[in-house]
Amino acid sequence: MSSSSMLNNSVSIAVSDDEPDEFVNKLRARARRKRKKIGLRGKTSFSHIVLKKLLRWWPFLLFLLAAGLLLFEASRIGRRPSSVVKNSNPVTGNKTNKVVEKKPPTNLNRLDLVTHVVHGVREPCLKLLPTEELEHLDFPMDKVPADPIKRVVYITEANPASVDDGMSFEQHSGASRFNLFTGNQSLKQRDESFKVKGADASIHCGFYSNKGGFRISVEDRSYMESCKAVVSTCAFGGGDDLYQPIGMSESSLKKVCFVAFWDEITLASQEADGHKVGDDRYIGKWRIILVKNLPFTDQRLNGKIPKMLAHRLFPNSRYSIWVDSKSQLRRDPLGVLEALLWRSNSVLAISEHGARSSVYDEAKAVVKKNKATPEEVAVQIAQYRQDGLPEDKRFNGKKALSEASIIVREHTPSTNLLMCLWFNEVVRFTSRDQLSFPYVLWRFKEFRNINMFPVCTRKDLVNSMGHIRKAKPLTS
Repeated sequence: MSSSSMLNNSVSIAVSDDEPDEFVNKLRARARRKRKKIGLRGKTSFSHIVLKKLLRWWPFLLFLLAAGLLLFEASRIGRRPSSVVKNSNPVTGNKTNKVVEKKPPTNLNRLDLVTHVVHGVREPCLKLLPTEELEHLDFPMDKVPADPIKRVVYITEANPASVDDGMSFEQHSGASRFNLFTGNQSLKQRDESFKVKGADASIHCGFYSNKGGFRISVEDRSYMESCKAVVSTCAFGGGDDLYQPIGMSESSLKKVCFVAFWDEITLASQEADGHKVGDDRYIGKWRIILVKNLPFTDQRLNGKIPKMLAHRLFPNSRYSIWVDSKSQLRRDPLGVLEALLWRSNSVLAISEHGARSSVYDEAKAVVKKNKATPEEVAVQIAQYRQDGLPEDKRFNGKKALSEASIIVREHTPSTNLLMCLWFNEVVRFTSRDQLSFPYVLWRFKEFRNINMFPVCTRKDLVNSMGHIRKAKPLTS
């Protein structure tokens, strides 16, 4: 019995010893879990404190951030280079202070190709001949374009001598923009000028009178008469700088004239900025032609003379390329003539408008951007509506509304007449030539062989810097 009792005691002891150990382990596990929960509660409590602080102080933090950004922008403005140029007006003799903001032209001298996607393949917007072929390119001597007009006769008044004698030069002022430079075209003459009858066409086209202004020296005029092809630009009123053409072949530099028309104000402002005209009358590749007695008080209208009347300024030139002063030509002129005129059998090449296709929409944009007064735009648009100009004028499936900062043309009788018609429209109405170009193209139905090239081609032709001074609201 003793042995059995001892066995029983050992078993009972073994069972009693296991139970407390298991209970203790459970208690320890619970304690560990409780300690972990306490730790989590501590972290949550810290997050709540931080969140409460942010909710309480967020206006102050936001104020500090805004103040920091304001100080940063102020420091950037302070670093922008600006100069106060004291110019003496060569006409009035009055000294004026002009604050000119210098914008570094980031795309100056950029020669990379501009491309676009055609049928899934990326191609250059302007396909010029290879460099070696450009060096041997010349004007096509055997090319005589078919032209329904054989001759353009420029109208002078019936007795110009009686008008000129004893009359001094006078710019236009007041309501009328016609003067001794333009002649006085009546509405009836305007209407008749679009109707070509036979091989000859008669039209007012500037240079009506010797006292009409736009004076050029004998030496400069002799140089202009020697040009067979010309790239031209102008800057009147000191508005823009002069950008040197790049990407030129030696052949073009020998065969093409590069002419920049300046007035006395531009000459003074450029010299004040250190851009001196050499003794040979050149700055880089540009021959500077100084113009005196500009015929219009509106400098934008004065700029239309070299832009549209190249055939009058360069009477012996067969081709011309016009480049706005805000742009830098970066493609070889002979190559441009071959790509845009000769290859497509065209006599005029001009870029489509990038944003709009309707003259009436363009008129609204002109007024909105303060490019012309609402009153003068309304007069022009009312005339075009009365004449029946369609809302969306197209030419061979392309926009007739042009951007017109680059004009490439052959000086044929038809293109000369088209430019005279266009010039007379900007004289009669507004100087915004985008408004009048589609109208002239629509009215002059005999005109053919125009290349309306896309915007990407224009971007490949030039580096666009933009005008130095922003357009300001006009006053009537």
